[in-house]
Amino acid sequence: MGLVFFSFLGSTKPTFLGDPLLMINKIKIEITGVSTVGKYNCSNTFSKTDTVYLNSKNNNFNTEIKMTDFDCGNKIMTKDLQGTVKAKKFPNSTVFLSDIKPCGKNYKCNLTFLITNKTLKYKDFILYNAEDKIHGSLNLNFSDIELVPPVKMAGLIKVKDEIVINFSLYKTP
Repeated sequence: MGLVFFSFLGSTKPTFLGDPLLMINKIKIEITGVSTVGKYNCSNTFSKTDTVYLNSKNNNFNTEIKMTDFDCGNKIMTKDLQGTVKAKKFPNSTVFLSDIKPCGKNYKCNLTFLITNKTLKYKDFILYNAEDKIHGSLNLNFSDIELVPPVKMAGLIKVKDEIVINFSLYKTP
């Protein structure tokens, strides 16, 4: 009987009561920036249930982000964002957090972010701990991922090259 039980577990590592863990139930990704007509904020929020065991060798978190699900609060801006990030050619981006470890009241990890055909890697990326979520920000330029910020109305409206990508992983209480 015991052998049958362990065969169902497969490669699952047993955990013990008291092992620190993060239980994630929702993700929100925001892209913010500035144009000549003001600030913009495009976001994508979706459910994703996962548990990260912090004392395990496999303390990773991985998720795909549908680029067509971003909403900028305005149809034209949403369409511009999707065109800028080439959502038809690259419909999904991927966020991979590995080696997640407690760091004081927060967490430290390695972040790999795949957007369009570019892979960006960050070592010792800080995820800040809040009551209901852990979150971090990534400052980069459209040019870092070989994209051109949109320009509209013969150059009257220009999106600046700098963007901020905010990652929020909401915790199950």
